[in-house]
Amino acid sequence: MRLPDQTGAARHPLWVRGADCYETPVEAVHALLAAEKGNVPPFVWEPCCATCNVAGVLRSAGIQVWATDLIDYGSPQQNQAGVDFLLERRAPDGCLGAISNPPYQLATQFIEHAIGLVPYTAMLLRLCFIEGIRRSHILDRHLARIHVFANRLPRMHRRGWEGPRATSQVAFAWFVFLRDYGGPIVLDRVMWRRLGETAP
Repeated sequence: MRLPDQTGAARHPLWVRGADCYETPVEAVHALLAAEKGNVPPFVWEPCCATCNVAGVLRSAGIQVWATDLIDYGSPQQNQAGVDFLLERRAPDGCLGAISNPPYQLATQFIEHAIGLVPYTAMLLRLCFIEGIRRSHILDRHLARIHVFANRLPRMHRRGWEGPRATSQVAFAWFVFLRDYGGPIVLDRVMWRRLGETAP
């Protein structure tokens, strides 16, 4: 069963999606690190870590990560399960950033909350997140950079999905928010490639 969401893209209904866990391609995280070129803080929080695809790549790059999730997915890289990020009132000591692929239905709340806890926030979102008046308070005041994928990411399948694995038809981008920012939004195009492939 497929139902349209508010942006016109097809998605599974909530009763099928459960915890809304769509595992992040590691290629997307490598692309973020390349695009941000040292802007990522040395200690960040991954509040929707799931199976720790994001946390694993960040740690391999020498970044300290506090990896949590509301659900326990059994990953040995997860620091703590049962953590509702939206109810947390402070970041871990020394943590200066949040990087995640949040549940899209709660993306605005996750960004708002992250901005209140840490000065740097990077979220993997559908490109259409830039649209909409109701998000203007965070987009106009805190959005610093948008790294748009020039080539479509590998499809992010729901955890446990055993159906066909077609190429994604959804445009994604990394949205970087800074708590203290009042400048223009910088837009660029980034490319991902599979590990072992060389740049074109």
